Amino acid sequence: MIGRLIVGIAFYLHASARYRHIKKFFYNLLENSAYPYKKFFDYTMIMLIVISVYILIRHVKYDVSQEWLFFNNYVISLIFLAEYLVRLWVYSDNSKAIIEQYEHDLFLQRPFKLLHVVQRIIVTKSEFVFSPAAIIDLLAIMPFFHEMRLLRVFILFRVFKLFRYAKSLTQFVSILASKKFEILTLGVFASVIIAVSSVLIYVMEANNPASPINTLFDAVYWSVVTIFTVGYGDFVPVTTEGRTVAMVIIVAGIAVISFATSIVVSAFTEKLDEIKEDKLIDDVSKIDQFYLICGYGPLAHQVAHRFQINDKKVVILESNKERVLEAQKEGFLALAYDPASLHSYHALRIDFESQVIAAILLEESDVLNVYTALTIREITKHVPLLSILLHHENRRKLALAGINEIVYTQELIGLMSKEVSGRPVAFEVIHALRSENSGVFIEEVILDALMATRLFESAKLPLFHKRLILLGVYKQTGKSFFFNPSNTLAIEAGDVAIVVGTRSLIDEFKALMRKKRKR
Repeated sequence: MIGRLIVGIAFYLHASARYRHIKKFFYNLLENSAYPYKKFFDYTMIMLIVISVYILIRHVKYDVSQEWLFFNNYVISLIFLAEYLVRLWVYSDNSKAIIEQYEHDLFLQRPFKLLHVVQRIIVTKSEFVFSPAAIIDLLAIMPFFHEMRLLRVFILFRVFKLFRYAKSLTQFVSILASKKFEILTLGVFASVIIAVSSVLIYVMEANNPASPINTLFDAVYWSVVTIFTVGYGDFVPVTTEGRTVAMVIIVAGIAVISFATSIVVSAFTEKLDEIKEDKLIDDVSKIDQFYLICGYGPLAHQVAHRFQINDKKVVILESNKERVLEAQKEGFLALAYDPASLHSYHALRIDFESQVIAAILLEESDVLNVYTALTIREITKHVPLLSILLHHENRRKLALAGINEIVYTQELIGLMSKEVSGRPVAFEVIHALRSENSGVFIEEVILDALMATRLFESAKLPLFHKRLILLGVYKQTGKSFFFNPSNTLAIEAGDVAIVVGTRSLIDEFKALMRKKRKR
């Protein structure tokens, strides 16, 4: 009868949308660092901890009003108690465990084993109860029993609760935890030295009436103070043998400190990239709205730069780490994640519905753009997708992948022909580009300082003369386009040259401009 009642309650709670919503709310508030309201809860708890410790310190020598004592002993303790119980509640799903056991027993056609599922629940909850963080939470509640004056000291354990709410402290502990073996080795080494030196100094000094070291505890105290290079001077060996031991311990202490320093430095060095990445992810989650650019290359650079000029936020995803570093050097918010992977967006905690204005797919392959589009469409159906089309035969694939706007560079030729149709070289260019299967391309070449000095010189070489056409130059400084430019035009780094020719000829042209002359 009791088992059926418990199973019924479990099914009711599991099916209750209100119950699930409340439990999810408290879980996010306590455990989910990405939840927007968690930081306010953390700040409130930190403030309560500071108030509690302040009252304890002030109460040592000064009178504290009964109102503040009541607030500290009852109100704060009850808040911490409620937090502890809520954490215990959200740690695991009891109703789910009961339902799983009931369905398992039902499948095997045997009676519901209530005792078995209760044991499972107790074991699961015990994992939380005996975790270090939960033990600290429990000790922080102990001052509630303020009649036992000794337990008031447990207020100090509330300070350790700061590790729950201060992300930097949690991060520091996790960094040190990655060096557990090295820290354990250091601890063993230091313990052995302390033990040996304590016995030695006790043997050498204890029988000397002039020596302040009279007990084994004095010897241990002296060893700890000496080996960690504190050296208060309240206990000083007076015998020659004792001073010899002291010199050895001082040298050993320097070795211990050096070892400890190297452990911490190496731990931070190894985790530095991870810390920076976490910082970037936090920065992304804090941006209200932005344009998502998938893939980074010359075209993506120009698009991102244009958005930056117009004071628009941009986030770049690129799987190639070298390109990510290049984008970061240019001042863009870029992350080394595969834009075609669903895991990337979960790791970055991007909310497409509220954060992403549009996703712009600028990978160097139509196939990668299709995969990226399919991945984003699996997450959301509403965010506009724009993509570059590299090969016209893939247009239908991009459209079927859910891309809203497809830009094919060759289709811009018609617009260009309208602009320059009455000028020399225009008809030649348009004819070459519109001829089917001609293998002729139009490309934007972003010029660096070296390329800028060689543009006209390289275009006049026999290899390129009348085979490659310099259609125009876009000047970044004046924001103007010069069609069929003369060699008197001043070319600067950052300008864009529009060239027309075969793929191999364009590649050779760019390589020649970048090639350093032999002296």
